[in-house]
Amino acid sequence: MEKNKASSFIFGIIAIILGSVLFKQFDFKTLKFEHTGLAVIYSITFLFSVYVLVRNYKNNQKRQ
Repeated sequence: MEKNKASSFIFGIIAIILGSVLFKQFDFKTLKFEHTGLAVIYSITFLFSVYVLVRNYKNNQKRQ
């Protein structure tokens, strides 16, 4: 259980940081990212961390 909480915390921090970075890099006037290559890598990592968070949340709900 403690390992699950630690991984949720770590992936939560990763998701917050990458979400804010993606938001800052997005240009709303042209609807494009400043650095497309980095945005792709950041978004893949962001989606993976959100996936892990959702999966951990669902597993915790099943256990209770």
